Amino acid sequence: MKIVIPGGTGQVGTILDRALSGAGHEVVVLTRRPAREREVAWDGRTWGPWTEEIDGSDVVINLAGRSVSCRYTPANLRAMMDSRVHSTEIVGEAIAAAARPPGVWLQMSTATVYAHRFDAPNDEATGVIGGSEADVPDYWSYSVEMARAWERAQEVADTPHTRKVALRSAMVMSPDRGGVFDVLLRLARLGLGGPVAGGGQYISWIHDRDFVRAVEFLVERDDLRGPVNLAAPRPLPQRAFMRELRSAWGIPVGLPATRAMAELGAFALRTDTELLLKSRRVVPGRLLAEGFEFAYADWPEAAGDLVRRRRRDRERAGDEGALVPGSS
Repeated sequence: MKIVIPGGTGQVGTILDRALSGAGHEVVVLTRRPAREREVAWDGRTWGPWTEEIDGSDVVINLAGRSVSCRYTPANLRAMMDSRVHSTEIVGEAIAAAARPPGVWLQMSTATVYAHRFDAPNDEATGVIGGSEADVPDYWSYSVEMARAWERAQEVADTPHTRKVALRSAMVMSPDRGGVFDVLLRLARLGLGGPVAGGGQYISWIHDRDFVRAVEFLVERDDLRGPVNLAAPRPLPQRAFMRELRSAWGIPVGLPATRAMAELGAFALRTDTELLLKSRRVVPGRLLAEGFEFAYADWPEAAGDLVRRRRRDRERAGDEGALVPGSS
């Protein structure tokens, strides 16, 4: 198959490109700064020669959008919204204009669309959409509106010959440098992997290999459309999540952090506390109902695999450095 991935140079795009190319598919990545073969220039906003790649392709997987790993200033929030909505709109226009449109368009979305809650998990049928929760920062509602606008841009696209799926993805965990697992592991190795603000908030996640398998599943199943949660079936509280990560690496303790300490840490990492403090209790209702089987349904097994792969990659790269005594 020919698969086009707009915005495919980030962590998730790299995971998909590597796996799908390795499986023998022709993968073309649309990026602002093409640097290698199979990368084609686009700006995520305007028409151009890149549209020729979509015409005649089999699958489009749109991942474009500014990274959420930044401070949530008004300017950054606006840039995140615009980059997601405009890129989705222009991809939809390219598919609509194609003489041979792709059979399926998988559009990245986010599990952040669901409410901050502790009482029950969110699936696609009964999950509570966020934006009106009490006792959370006002700007958290903007993240929900951003997710809804992202999905709405795909919904209204006039692409009658192309099946559309919105990927409400949890955090994708891979051993690659620069991803969320890399950040969390670094904190744990520095001794900072304890509960944050009590640690009761849920973390939803998906192992990188299950993410790829779920994407392949959704491509093959031509009867599935609309929002689909891409998350492991058993999210867990942050305190347990980090405890299992520390155990997998061999770190006995992790210092707890208050909300104020989390603010300082997020500032130092140039990110936002929403990523640490929002309770994302998301489950893959549709995937499970349709018979998808997770290779890594539980975090301890997933963390163990990711740690083994990370150590193997370190050994190959000759990386010596345990960051703290006893952490290697």
